[in-house]
Amino acid sequence: MSVHLILGAGMVGTTTARHLADRGEQVRIVSRSGRGPTHPQVERIAADATDADRLASLANGVTAIYNCLNPAYHRWLTDWPPMAAALLTAAERSGAPLVIAGCLYGYGEVTDPMTEQTPLAARHPKLAMRADIWRAALAAQRAGRIRAVTEVRGSDYLQAQSIFTNVLGAPLLAGRRAFVPAPLDVPHTWTSTNDMAAMLVAAATDQRAWNRAWHTPSAPPLTIRQLATRFTDVAGAPAPKLTAIPGPIVYATGLFSPMLRELRTTAYQFARPFVMDSTAATATFGLRHQPIDAALREAVALLGGTPVGGALADQSATTA
Repeated sequence: MSVHLILGAGMVGTTTARHLADRGEQVRIVSRSGRGPTHPQVERIAADATDADRLASLANGVTAIYNCLNPAYHRWLTDWPPMAAALLTAAERSGAPLVIAGCLYGYGEVTDPMTEQTPLAARHPKLAMRADIWRAALAAQRAGRIRAVTEVRGSDYLQAQSIFTNVLGAPLLAGRRAFVPAPLDVPHTWTSTNDMAAMLVAAATDQRAWNRAWHTPSAPPLTIRQLATRFTDVAGAPAPKLTAIPGPIVYATGLFSPMLRELRTTAYQFARPFVMDSTAATATFGLRHQPIDAALREAVALLGGTPVGGALADQSATTA
């Protein structure tokens, strides 16, 4: 039986663990606290992601190592480098492929839809660092230090850890006005965590995916206003009431709010169309994105609401 090692028990790591476990694979999921999904195929382990020796021991004999870590944005510059280095060491000593759950930050400000060939041109230190993590891993593979590496990139998540769920979700479910620190009518790609998990597993287990980056199949772009309307529809909540917060107020509030301060760094992603092209992964692996209303029903349930339609069905990404 294959064993997969997942670092990080957030939404992406947990969803990936469940995806693998439901396929009958054995999973070790590692977090500082030892949390993770309860499943007979999942072993939850408490460990420090900067401890290279410990990670290398846990990686011994595994099919793949998944980097699903996601430190708080305001700690990226301090937390990411030692964790990325420890994971490279674990991949080197174990010989297991390293799969990185990445993002679109490394591209920096763009004007056209992003493909995997879009230059990694981010200049802000925090955003450039994500590109540097990928470059270092790819360089290690090309130097023969690690067997294989791949990065799976997704956009803002529909179910968790995004401006949508963290800022809009609760007030929309309560029928209150949502104050949004971004323009309301700019197209933006949104990614389901189920699709991210499916793409991570494909990247780990299909050698065609190795040693390059892939974009996760995602639904067609929607504006924040369109997404909020779909969200309230599936939640059976009142039509959304939205107000965009002017940029100067976001900037001033960021002096006192770490979250809003970090949003200033990525404000460009909402100021103009921010669109990800994932046709390469769809064509290569036959993956299709989860229907957006199904993903939003999950978001409703995770935020404590009751989605219209009752119990959730299996809504994972499907293979053609």
